[in-house]
Amino acid sequence: MLPLDLLTPAEIARLLAGRVRALRLQCGWTQKELASRSGLTLPTYRRFERTGRISLDRLLRVAVVLNARAGFEQIFALPPAQSLAELAQRTQHPTRKRGRRERADA
Repeated sequence: MLPLDLLTPAEIARLLAGRVRALRLQCGWTQKELASRSGLTLPTYRRFERTGRISLDRLLRVAVVLNARAGFEQIFALPPAQSLAELAQRTQHPTRKRGRRERADA
């Protein structure tokens, strides 16, 4: 299997759908049962297993039902700070600067 960074988004989505299907089968659940437990319609869940297409909210619901939410907190996590200065900078709340309006009479 290729590393995730060499796969297209569609391939990654299908890979995740396959993993969800494997977990569902390991639990002994039908598609209908998992859809019901996660609050999805059966056609929505079937489309996910077939194509990998699903909204983030629905994917999280499925992950909660399958007790597989552990990796979600790592998505888009910042890499470890390389210095104390970088760590201090991250803990400060950035302030947004307002742009100046251009005067119409200028």
